[in-house]
Amino acid sequence: MTPGAPVDAQHVTISDFAFSPSTLTVSKGTTVMWTNNDSAPHTVTSSGSGSLNSPDLESGDSYTFTFNSAGTFSYYCAIHPSMHGTVIVK
Repeated sequence: MTPGAPVDAQHVTISDFAFSPSTLTVSKGTTVMWTNNDSAPHTVTSSGSGSLNSPDLESGDSYTFTFNSAGTFSYYCAIHPSMHGTVIVK
């Protein structure tokens, strides 16, 4: 995590065509940041209906989203549909 980042922030790394961690549990109101460490572009896109909808993330790009409601939020990479992740908000 970057020095000075809020303590309620969580980070997901995109590397080797995978989200790490693939499942993340956070509290309501937490901001999650995804950072693409791959050379290929990726997205963070909600599975089904949902608000996760990043642009194409090139290498080094990041996307943030604040989860203000409880639930289980599944997502995938629209460019590489075999890549899946989940955020559980309590």
